[in-house]
Amino acid sequence: VLELLRGVQKGSEDRRRWLSRLRWALQNKETQQKFVRLDGSIRTLIGLFTSSLADIQMEAARCLHELSHSSDPAVAEACLPVTSYLLTYLSGHSIELTELCLYTLGNLVVESQAMRKQLLPQGIIPVLASCIQSPHEAVLEGLGYLLSQLLQAKEAPTEIIPLVLDSVLPQHMLRLVCSGLKAGLGAAVEFAWCLHYIICSHAADAALLSLGALPALTSLLLDLASEMPQDAPEGLELLVCPVLRCLGNLLAEESGCEAQIQDERLLIALFLVLEHFLQEHPFLIQEGLWLLNNLTADEPFFCSALLSLDLLPALLQLVPCSQMATVLVLTVLCNVAEKGPAYCQHLHQQPVLPLLLPVLSLPDPEAVGQCLELLHLLFLYWPEAAADFVRQGGHWALEQHQSTPQLQERAQALLDMVGQPLGAS
Repeated sequence: VLELLRGVQKGSEDRRRWLSRLRWALQNKETQQKFVRLDGSIRTLIGLFTSSLADIQMEAARCLHELSHSSDPAVAEACLPVTSYLLTYLSGHSIELTELCLYTLGNLVVESQAMRKQLLPQGIIPVLASCIQSPHEAVLEGLGYLLSQLLQAKEAPTEIIPLVLDSVLPQHMLRLVCSGLKAGLGAAVEFAWCLHYIICSHAADAALLSLGALPALTSLLLDLASEMPQDAPEGLELLVCPVLRCLGNLLAEESGCEAQIQDERLLIALFLVLEHFLQEHPFLIQEGLWLLNNLTADEPFFCSALLSLDLLPALLQLVPCSQMATVLVLTVLCNVAEKGPAYCQHLHQQPVLPLLLPVLSLPDPEAVGQCLELLHLLFLYWPEAAADFVRQGGHWALEQHQSTPQLQERAQALLDMVGQPLGAS
C-alpha cells in the first residue's frame, strides 16, 4: 500500500498507471483501511482529484469512489476533507465526473453521520436543487441515489427534509417520477423512493399535496396500467412499488384525500397492475392491497366502485397469495361491510362466506381476528348471512376458537349472534 501511495505521489508520466493500480487495490477492505491510515494519503488523492489533467482527475475520482464503498465509518470519516471538492464538481461540465461524484457522496453519507453533518452547511441541498435540472439521465439517477441515502438518515425528519422542502427539489422529483416512462426509468425509481421517505417522515404531506402529488401519482398509475401487458418495460415493478407506497401512505396520513382522486379508473388500473405482476413479483400484491385498504377505509365512493365494477372476485383471488395478503383482503372487505346493509347484502351474494371458513382454520391469529371482525359486520347488517354461515358448518369453525385467549370473546359473541332466530336485531 505504501509503495502504491509513493508511486502516485511521484510526478512521473506513470502516475495514471499507479492510480489505476491503486484503484484496483482499494477494492479490498483491508487495503482501504491501511490506505487511509497512511500520512498524506487522502491529501494526495485530493491534489490529484483537483488536477487540471482530465485523465488523472478521473482516476483519482475512481479511487475515492472505491474508498466510499467501505462499510468502515473510519474510512468514510477519513474522506471528510474531500466533500467540498466533490460538491464543487457537481456543477462541472463532465457528465461522467459528475455522476461519479454523486455516487461517491451517496456511499459516504450512508456510513457517517459526521459526513452528513458536514455536507449540510456546505450547501449540499442547494447544489442538488441545481443539479436536478440537468438534462442527463445518468446524472439524475446518481442524484436520486444520493438524495435517497440522505433521506433515510435517522436525523432526516428534523435536519434534512425541511431543507429539501424549502428547495425546488420536491416539484422536480414529482415531475421526474411521473415522466419515468418517457424520461428514464432509473431516475424515476430513485426519486419515487425519495418521495416515499419524505412521506414516511410525517412532516411533508401538506407540502406534497399542495404540489398535486395525489392526482399526479394517480395519473401515473393509470399510465402504468395502460402499458400492460404488451409494452411494459423491464424493471417496471421497481417503479410500481414505491408509487403504490406513496399513494397508500399519503391517503393514510391525510383524511379527506380520497376526495381529490375519486376516479373509478384508479381501481381498474390497480387491479390490472396486480394481475400483471401476480406471478413474477408477488411482493407487489400487499403494496397494492395497502393502497386499496386506504382508499376504502373512510370513503364510500371506492367501496361502491369496487362492487359496481365487479372487482370483488379479483380481490378474493388474492387471499391465498400470502399471510399479509389474506389479512389485507379481509381488512378491505371489512371496510366495505362497515358501510351498511346494502354493502353486506352484496358481499353475501358473492362467494365470501365459503372463503371465510378455511381462513378460520388458519394458525394465524391476525387473519382469524380480521375474519371474525368481518363476520360480525355481516351478521350485524345482514342476518341472512348468519343463517347461511351456520348451514355451511360455520358454527363448528367458531367453536374451535373458544379456547384461544385473544379470540375467544369475539368467537363467543358470534356464536351468540348465530344462535338468534333469523331476522332478529
